Amino acid sequence: MQDKQIYEYAVIRVVPRVEREEFLNVGIILYCSKQGFLQAKYLLDKERISSFSKLIDLEELEKYLQTWEKICKGGKNGGSIGALPIASRFRWLTATRSTIVQTSKVHPGLCENAEQTMDCLFQELVA
Repeated sequence: MQDKQIYEYAVIRVVPRVEREEFLNVGIILYCSKQGFLQAKYLLDKERISSFSKLIDLEELEKYLQTWEKICKGGKNGGSIGALPIASRFRWLTATRSTIVQTSKVHPGLCENAEQTMDCLFQELVA
């Protein structure tokens, strides 16, 4: 039996009108230091988002979330933020912001396999 490792995650939310604080959960970002794991996973249900708000440019939103994936992977495709250490990338992505894409507060947990844990959280909180 493997030892359980500490992980941290946040829910990725779309907030069409920041001043109203209404949101839809569209993804998960999960970081596990011991496993060297940082990944963002999202699902854009275009009908659901459009029924929630007609103001959102879905193509722009998808490009924004694709950038998050690139930052998680690190390297040149992630730009200057992608060059940061993995923990710094997670902290940057989960920092409080007033944009249409925000995250929940960061929550900790214990896991044996970060990827499986991410899939479970995604099914529970997003899909």
